[in-house]
Amino acid sequence: MRSPPTRYAHTLRSVVTASEPTSAPRTDPIVGIDLGTTNSLVAIADRLGPRVIPDAQGRALLPSVVRYGAEGLVVGDDARDTAAEFPRVTISSAKRLMGRSLEDARPDLPFLPYEVVAGPHNTARIALPTRGEFPRLVSPQEVASVVLRTLRDQASAALGTPVKRAVVTVPAYFDDAQRQATRDAGRIAGLEVVRIVNEPTAAALAYGLGLDRAASRNRPDQQTIVVFDLGGGTFDVSVLRLIPTPEDQAGPDADPFFFQVLSTAGDTHLGGDDLDHAIVSAWRAMLPRDLTPADQRRLLAAAEQAKRELSERDQTVARVALEAGAREFELSRVELEQLAKPLIDRTLVACRRALADAKIAWPPAEGAQPSTHPIDAVILVGGQTRMPAVRKAVREFFGLEPYTALDPDQVVALGAAVQASILGGVDSGLRSGALLLDVIPLSLGLETVGGAAAKLIVRNATVPARATEQFSTSVDNQTAIRLHVVQGEREMAGDCRSLGVFVLRIPPMPAGIPRVEVEFLVDANGVLTISAIERRSGRTAGLQVIPNHGLTEEEVHRMEAESLAHAAEDLARHRIVDLTANSKLDAKWIRTQLERFGPALEIATASDLMMKLQTVEDCIARAERDWRSVDAGWFASAKDQLDRASVRLQELAIAESLRQQG
Repeated sequence: MRSPPTRYAHTLRSVVTASEPTSAPRTDPIVGIDLGTTNSLVAIADRLGPRVIPDAQGRALLPSVVRYGAEGLVVGDDARDTAAEFPRVTISSAKRLMGRSLEDARPDLPFLPYEVVAGPHNTARIALPTRGEFPRLVSPQEVASVVLRTLRDQASAALGTPVKRAVVTVPAYFDDAQRQATRDAGRIAGLEVVRIVNEPTAAALAYGLGLDRAASRNRPDQQTIVVFDLGGGTFDVSVLRLIPTPEDQAGPDADPFFFQVLSTAGDTHLGGDDLDHAIVSAWRAMLPRDLTPADQRRLLAAAEQAKRELSERDQTVARVALEAGAREFELSRVELEQLAKPLIDRTLVACRRALADAKIAWPPAEGAQPSTHPIDAVILVGGQTRMPAVRKAVREFFGLEPYTALDPDQVVALGAAVQASILGGVDSGLRSGALLLDVIPLSLGLETVGGAAAKLIVRNATVPARATEQFSTSVDNQTAIRLHVVQGEREMAGDCRSLGVFVLRIPPMPAGIPRVEVEFLVDANGVLTISAIERRSGRTAGLQVIPNHGLTEEEVHRMEAESLAHAAEDLARHRIVDLTANSKLDAKWIRTQLERFGPALEIATASDLMMKLQTVEDCIARAERDWRSVDAGWFASAKDQLDRASVRLQELAIAESLRQQG
């Protein structure tokens, strides 16, 4: 509803006032997830600070690899380590296919041992072989959802409470379809993706926490930071400005900086995978033309291992067991750097573009003093930045020693966790979101007092488009203003489509005094960015909005329904698979020890042990034929009884071992 004529055109609906009741905030945790091409991580930021949540074995990194086997889904290290045995049903690097058409994905296809075909709307789909006439088609989003679900369960177990919400990071150069694909993957995994954050921005958030707060606040000037992010599948470079928090807002627990992204450049087809492919291409020139999918898996694994070894040494030999026989490939650091040079040069081209977009003259004027250097720090992110040639190129290009204090594999997840903590109630100033709008079919505006819709950009406006308007408040002593973004031609916000809500927190002031300036900006790519600033206090907030792209709504609903419908079945199958694997090891050990120490056991003890061992082995055999034929509870009970019955055998084995050591 329009307010009486004043210097402000509208009044915004209040969120928190002295007399207005507030709903109870959600208390369930929001985690940060780095969904990577090669590895993925989950982190949390709470009163203990930001930290990565490891799995039950203490591993921080979860390989982004999924095997669709007869025994069910296998995720992470086990899937990666056995990829050569199951090349066509083990899916890795799925992130490079998400939100892409088959044509977009074509450069990657020669190096993928599994089959990629066209799905709905020509999107890339993975064809899994089946016993039937037609292959099973799986979307990259479904593969990613398995990884996300594993991280969700990992975090839930560690935190002791169900995890349902997450901040998920994406490369800054992901387009709208790729970002929506990421959101769909989270939805299929049973996660509410409360925010998608650019990976370089997340890294900057983690980096900001690593600074000495007191020393940072003693610096009155702004800092310009470059985030150089070279991961397994993508490359991003972002230029950010770290703006010191005003002294009147800088409490002991406040962040010392606002983060403002100045520019971003990159390449979603440039990463460590591409260097692995270059190594394999060099080796394949020495091999027969036709290689099996298993050979491709083994070559890629060997190339990645050789690349890692050459970060520590000057020469290595890769031994690969191919179908036609074992082969050895020598590779030196010099040769590796020659293969990497075209890829590294492409990263520097993107760096120049990002600096130019940020209006930073580069290179600095000859003879410039360090105090006038336009870049204050360069942060390295992504596992591929461990390569000495990459670090040398960055050092020489920027004239600075790169910042490597934080683990480049973990820094993005830690930053995502920081963003998650902010969304959970910690106000740390301006933070960058990453939600996109594909098109503007209808007018864009905000809900005002009384539920009216104030249009800022009218429909059919040519992009890029920008609109700015000032608002104020209608209630005394508001501490927050709810900014509800709507799309449509109706005059009431309730009749329009809701695009998103964000909150601008302000100091309490009399009604009509706050000067809230809201800007809508739609760039040439159709990205809607909304920023708000209360001019008297300097408080800021922002939002970006995304449409529904990637999977069709029907596909998402189907996958969600399948996930819910099969949840109990999947859990039971997972439990039986774990019981089978563990029981096979136990049974093998008991059989071996019985041959050695069986005569030393009492007849009744040995007979009871053999009977229980046979029961467990029967369970194993039945589970391997058809997991549905075994009751998980009964199987677990049989294994527990076997464990108890084998205690005496274990004592004899330990005693013998001690005698041999003595």
